Amino acid sequence: MDKDIIISADAVSMFCRLQMNVKRDIPIRPSEMGVLIFTKVQDEPVTPLMISNFFKIAKPSVTAMVNTLIKKDYLIKTPSPTDGRSYTVCTTEKGKELVESTYNEYFKTMELLKTKLGSEEFHKFIELVQKANSILSEDR
Repeated sequence: MDKDIIISADAVSMFCRLQMNVKRDIPIRPSEMGVLIFTKVQDEPVTPLMISNFFKIAKPSVTAMVNTLIKKDYLIKTPSPTDGRSYTVCTTEKGKELVESTYNEYFKTMELLKTKLGSEEFHKFIELVQKANSILSEDR
């Protein structure tokens, strides 16, 4: 195997572990927090399909996260008036408060990278990550 590929895989793996293992003092899982933030920032009610498409995850995973967030009173579910199987979700006051109180903590890693790398290198880094995400998404 190409030595550069092995070193690169190790570097990406370490970055992911460091990012995923950041201790966040939040009462829900990071994936659920992502859904909550996504739902809060939308201008319209959110469907499970919107969440699935944005995060590139299966609808059953979305359903599980949404149900947990509803049970914990962070989201509210509104059935579709035309299709009994469809629904939208929006954040409750409790959900909005959680997002607002943890927003800065949740994005602390990106702020640190931007500060330490400098604006120009940080934007290059994000551009490359977005390009890599696009390539990997196409390959699925």
